[in-house]
Amino acid sequence: MFIPPGFQQRSITTHLGMMVYYSNSGEPWVSTTAAGSGDTLVFLHGLGGGSSAYEWSKVYPAFAAEYRVLAPDLIGWGRSAHPERNYTIDDYITTIIEFMEKTCDGATPVVASALTAAFTIRAAIARPDLFKSLILTTAAGLSEFGDSYKTNFFTQLASTPILDRLLYSTGVSTGFGIRSYLEQRQFAHSERVYPELIEAYAQSAQQPNAEYAALSFVRGDLCFDLTQYITQLTVPTALIWGRESEFTGPKVGQRLTELNPAAIKAFYQSDDVGFTPQLELPAVTIGLIRQFLPLLGQGEESGETAGEEDRSQESQIE
Repeated sequence: MFIPPGFQQRSITTHLGMMVYYSNSGEPWVSTTAAGSGDTLVFLHGLGGGSSAYEWSKVYPAFAAEYRVLAPDLIGWGRSAHPERNYTIDDYITTIIEFMEKTCDGATPVVASALTAAFTIRAAIARPDLFKSLILTTAAGLSEFGDSYKTNFFTQLASTPILDRLLYSTGVSTGFGIRSYLEQRQFAHSERVYPELIEAYAQSAQQPNAEYAALSFVRGDLCFDLTQYITQLTVPTALIWGRESEFTGPKVGQRLTELNPAAIKAFYQSDDVGFTPQLELPAVTIGLIRQFLPLLGQGEESGETAGEEDRSQESQIE
C-alpha cells in the first residue's frame, strides 16, 4: 500500500475486526497535530475492487498542515480486517459510526465518496452529533429514481456461485482488469490512469479474503435507494459530481439536492471527470473541499444564502 510522507498507520478495533487508518503524525506534520491542536478531518473511500484509503491519498495531504487528518481503510478493504462474510449495508453504517466514536472528539467534518458517501449520510442521520459537515463526491446508493445497479449484466454474473470467485480472481483483482475498469468505467479520460494507481488497487484487491467485500458490492448487496433517507439529513452537506460518471450521472445529485435543500447547501458539477474526481483531478477536488469547508461551517442563515446561490448556478447548468 502507498502511504504519503508524514502519515503513519494506526488502527482501532470494531465489532467486525481491526480497522486501519492513516494519520499525519510524522514529519513534517507532527508539530501541527500534536496534543489536540487543530481540527480533525476524515476521508472515507468508496467501494469497488481494490478500493482503499489510497483513493484520497492525492488529496488529504493538502490538509495536513491545518487538520488532524484521518483516512481509514474500511472493513473488508485495504489493510483492514477482511472477515469471511456477506457484507451488509448495516455493517458499513455501523463501522463508520464506530470509527467516528473512537477517533474523533466531537462533531467532525467528513469527506466521502460514492456508495460510502451514501452510507455516511445514513450514519449522520443516525448520529448527527458525530458529524459537523459532509462533503461528498457522487453520493448515491445506486438504486435511486428507478434505476437499480442490480439490473446490469455483470451483477447477474457476480451473483452466480463459483463463477463469482472466478470473475474476481481473473478480472477484478488483476492489473489488467483494474486498468480496463478504471479507463473504461471510472475515469472520463483514460490517459489519467497511471501505474501507481493500478498497483495500489491491485495490492488491495489481492489481500487475503478481499473478494468477500468486493463481491458483496458487485452483487448489489450494499446498494439501496438514498431517496428514502435523504430528507432526514440535517448535517450541512455539499455534493460534488462528475459529469461523466458511468454509474450514476449528475442529474441524480441534482434531484437529491432538491429533496433536501435545507441540509444540502451546495451542488457542484465537475465537467471533466468521471466517478472519482479525487483521483482524476485531485487539485480541483482539493480546491472544492477548501471552498466548501467554511461554507458548511457558517451559521444557518449565511449557509442558506450560499446554498441558494449554488442552486442558482446549478439551474444554469441544466
